[in-house]
Amino acid sequence: MTNPLMLKGGWASFITSRLNYLEIPGRAGGFYFLTVYLQSFFIYSKGNQEHSFNKINIYIFLYILKMKNLFIFLMILPYHGSSGVTDEKSVSVNEGESVTLHTGVKTNQQEEIAWYFNNSRIARIIGDQSDICTDVQCKERFRDRLKLDHQTGSLTIMNTRNTDSGEYKLAILSHSSGSDKIFRVAVNDGPSARRGEMKTKSVVEGEYVTLDPGEINHPNVVMTWYFNETLIAEITGDQSEICSDVQCKERFRDRLKLDHQTGSLIITDTRTTDSGEYKLQISSRNNNSSSVVVTSLKSFSVSITVAGLSAGGKAGICVAVLLIIAASVCGFYFYKRRVNKKDTGTQHNDQVRYYEH
Repeated sequence: MTNPLMLKGGWASFITSRLNYLEIPGRAGGFYFLTVYLQSFFIYSKGNQEHSFNKINIYIFLYILKMKNLFIFLMILPYHGSSGVTDEKSVSVNEGESVTLHTGVKTNQQEEIAWYFNNSRIARIIGDQSDICTDVQCKERFRDRLKLDHQTGSLTIMNTRNTDSGEYKLAILSHSSGSDKIFRVAVNDGPSARRGEMKTKSVVEGEYVTLDPGEINHPNVVMTWYFNETLIAEITGDQSEICSDVQCKERFRDRLKLDHQTGSLIITDTRTTDSGEYKLQISSRNNNSSSVVVTSLKSFSVSITVAGLSAGGKAGICVAVLLIIAASVCGFYFYKRRVNKKDTGTQHNDQVRYYEH
């Protein structure tokens, strides 16, 4: 995309550039703050002699103050010098593992940190506010598998997949400077984690089911439960969290319980909508670094069947049937007895009339 920007004064008449990112953080006081991130731009002189500065990254801060007239102030801030060298790092991870992309800085209220995946923004921190996956495409791709560290701005991708491979770009903006980093992430096939066989659980609707991984929780172990690839619960040491998003809360409605000693997940008052695949990812943290390594993956296939008659209900029906049969027999007996008595009375009267004649 080419954008000519008119510059007054100096030897340059205009510049053209490839516009990579456009952010409008919002309004501060009477000023509107617009940040444009440019890359690989060319400056043309008045004499039509082209001066090329490849990979020079700049920020353009545009302040607009509306009073009686409209005043525009344009300030161009180059960084990384004229060489425009960008810090790049390659990261390789096995499918199913978690990976953290470290910023190497500590955030403050004046900075904006933005993360991009293949030039599409996926996460951002502005002051004490943050957002992850604000568009539908990002939500469908990552499905609650991204986490932000508010102290450092580092991005963690959990339960990685092959589709997560690509270029992740970090942009750190402030009023006086800017910097960026590029992480080239490769997600390899076949995790190093030990995969267990999928266990099958079948229960009747309304009953509870326990998904027991057969493990013992440790302080440095992170146990993460997923339902159909969506995060529903997590145990980190002695801390736990269940249903951190609205969708999970609406689906299970306080029907999930965690056993902190074994990491087991209990689903109470089961419903047919609870049927599906439940996956437990067991990860260990390195004390000397912030890296996380997946050590085990366990899967459970849960089937909730429609509730039938209970044993008590069946017994009740049997008793009711027997009572109906007994009542019918008694009714028939008394009916026959009454008919026989009536017939006997009629025969006696006939005999009396015969002897009178």
